[in-house]
Amino acid sequence: MAEYPFFKNAPIIEAVIDIRVKARDDLTVEQLDAIHDSILDQYPNKKARHKWEGRFEFKKGEPPISSGTEAIDGYIFTSVDQKQVFQARLDGFTFSRLKPYKTWEHLRDEAYKIWLRYKEITSPEITRVALRYINKIEIPLPIRDFSEYLNAAPIIPKGLPQGVSSFLTRVVIHEPVIDAFAIITHALEQIINPNILPIILDIDVFKQKSEGISEKDAWDILEKLRHFKNKIFFENITEKTKEIFQ
Repeated sequence: MAEYPFFKNAPIIEAVIDIRVKARDDLTVEQLDAIHDSILDQYPNKKARHKWEGRFEFKKGEPPISSGTEAIDGYIFTSVDQKQVFQARLDGFTFSRLKPYKTWEHLRDEAYKIWLRYKEITSPEITRVALRYINKIEIPLPIRDFSEYLNAAPIIPKGLPQGVSSFLTRVVIHEPVIDAFAIITHALEQIINPNILPIILDIDVFKQKSEGISEKDAWDILEKLRHFKNKIFFENITEKTKEIFQ
């Protein structure tokens, strides 16, 4: 398995571990709220997570009638320093680490520690495991071409003006060896600093199985998804981009 360098100035602005589960009819948000008691010192901040569901009703000869309901489907807990956030929901668990990113081991171990609390309350049946890294690559201006820094740079036909003020690309690929998918998004953010070109490289890798995934397999899958994510990241950037992160 390929080894990749560790960057002192990694461009990661958010790293996410997400585990989806089958919703249980007998599980309540009040039970999810009980998780807070065991992690109150480290995650003192709590707010409800709201889910909205819309519905359209059609009757012959009448205009459609829309209605909607809003309900709490979980809670969001935030650490003292506001750098770590986790969601405990009726349909899953999400753990996020915001900038500055530390290491994969820190992200994984902290998420697992909180997951154990979630598991005690919910006795979950896992159906989907995902890992998402959102990178903000700050390219120094001026540049001649995006391809200096990106291997999947946007291409403008030669007969058109070459000035690009915004772009957004999204592709979904399949990794057959581990039977996982990746959603890869490139976007040019609004330029605020005239000397910096901010590019978002958003990598969302996941594996799902309707028949369920065991807890042990879920965390083993996350390790494989991490290597898949790393390969995607390094295949998308050039040597010149790597110099920015040293």
